[in-house]
Amino acid sequence: MTSELLISVVDDDAGVCDSIRLLLESADYAVKTYASARQFLEDKRTIACLIADIRMPEMDGLELQQEIVRRGSGLPVIMITGHGDVPLAVRAMKAGAVDFIEKPFDDEQLLTSVKRAIEIGHRTRGAAAEAAAAERLLALLTPRERTVLEQLVVGRSNKVAAYELGISPRTVEIHRAHIMDKMNARSLSDLVRISLAASKAGNA
Repeated sequence: MTSELLISVVDDDAGVCDSIRLLLESADYAVKTYASARQFLEDKRTIACLIADIRMPEMDGLELQQEIVRRGSGLPVIMITGHGDVPLAVRAMKAGAVDFIEKPFDDEQLLTSVKRAIEIGHRTRGAAAEAAAAERLLALLTPRERTVLEQLVVGRSNKVAAYELGISPRTVEIHRAHIMDKMNARSLSDLVRISLAASKAGNA
């Protein structure tokens, strides 16, 4: 149900907020509007997508986008731009915004953009959750187990890993069994997937 998805709209123009709210509600979305970026940032509820005007007093849309990125929320943002604001919109997209809509916007274009932003948000949050889970699993390993894991995920056999680490193949086998158990892995491919997810989190 789209009504379970809360869309936030931030614009100091009440008329714009109302028109977007009516359009989104007609498509069965739940909508919350805000007169300023600061007002939005003070609200802690979970939302699926943010639509923000790029030109606002105090904190503009670009600054709001930068703050959202700094917080690492993975929130998908659509910018509303006026005539001549395209360079600013491009900057916003480079900073992480998923789309921009020019005023006066087409209803279908906005609805399509919202649907796409929500899909991107689901993927982003899913990847972030997987990365966080992978980091928690890696944290369970001892330093020696971490070094053994590093050998395994690059495709080295127990014998080669043992040689590289200066330990016996039997010791590598024991460490490997512990690693598989701690990381809830059934195969080497599971270990590789978890390690890659954790490395993405570390590079974020």
